[in-house]
Amino acid sequence: MQEFLSWPFFEDKHRALATELDAWCTAHLSHGHGDDVDAECRALVKALGQGGWLRHAVAGTALGGAADVIDTRSLCLLRETLARHDGLADFAFAMQGLGSGAISLAGSDEQKARYLPRVAAGEALAAFALSEPEAGSDVAAMQCSAVDDGDAYLINGEKTWISNGGIADFYVLFARTGEAPGSRGISAFIVDAGLPGFEIAERIDVIAPHPLARLRFTNCRVPKSQRIGAAGEGFKIAMRTLDVFRTSVAAAALGFGRRALEEGLAHAQERRMFGATLADLPLAQAKLADMACTVDSAALLVYRAAWARDQGRPITREAAMAKLMATEGAQKVIDAAVQLFGGRGVRRGEIVESLYREIRALRIYEGASEVQQLIIGRDLLKNGV
Repeated sequence: MQEFLSWPFFEDKHRALATELDAWCTAHLSHGHGDDVDAECRALVKALGQGGWLRHAVAGTALGGAADVIDTRSLCLLRETLARHDGLADFAFAMQGLGSGAISLAGSDEQKARYLPRVAAGEALAAFALSEPEAGSDVAAMQCSAVDDGDAYLINGEKTWISNGGIADFYVLFARTGEAPGSRGISAFIVDAGLPGFEIAERIDVIAPHPLARLRFTNCRVPKSQRIGAAGEGFKIAMRTLDVFRTSVAAAALGFGRRALEEGLAHAQERRMFGATLADLPLAQAKLADMACTVDSAALLVYRAAWARDQGRPITREAAMAKLMATEGAQKVIDAAVQLFGGRGVRRGEIVESLYREIRALRIYEGASEVQQLIIGRDLLKNGV
């Protein structure tokens, strides 16, 4: 199933990375988890840091990163491989990158030195606090405010659906500072957990257990030295951060889909039915063929986008196509795998059952499928085929 590594998108360093990580995952990870998701997520971050994998989620070799610029193909291979083995491990890795991405891209030297080495080592958990109860895909509708108060900002408002909420050591927070209307009046801040006026208002349980929370800020005083970039540049910083990691969401979906195909194929070859195996039935063969085509189609789009970004090319359309195809396609592939398993497919603890729960959120976060369709459509109308 690793034949795709021979594709011309990759260099030898990428092939070596994927092979080494796959072996590490086989030795250390499992799709099964207990009830204490917070503790398991912390443990996974620590293990990923000790294994050296989190180095690829931050930029700056002097700061513990694998390279001075994040390599998108490496990021995607890491997320695909982790997701294929363990959805929570992929989540833990992804949030270290997304949560610290704004610091890598636009942080001061002091901010980078204080946070990035700990992120890369797995010693500090990061979070990305953008979404609000009334501002999800419509970021410009943000209401959380940061008011200038001399040498600090007073932050008031709420954030929700925040991954690592409740367990993160720091949050990259986006709040309205009012330099201009809409998206041009938003700034980015690093908010350490435990500051007075910052509380976890609610822990959120979702279909695939991950640490999520709603955050509340009440006159939370954040020093101006914690602002990332200039005032009013927060929206641009948020979009630059998401641009780096959006293709990797598609890669994670690809990992889920690829594992579902592997599980479905193995089960079809073993399951006895009507005096033969499930794999001998033409309908099962057709289903497997559709699953394989969907996985390879998604992989080609994911790694085209990753390769193009690493060449310095704009990938607005390519990243949107990759995320749309990979997430929607993985949902179909996993559903087909559950169908092949029959009753076993919906039994809690089966890998295909956990994949079924893991994939659903990826069609929503970091730009829902409908948003990706709008991006693709508008780009076509503006630039043609």
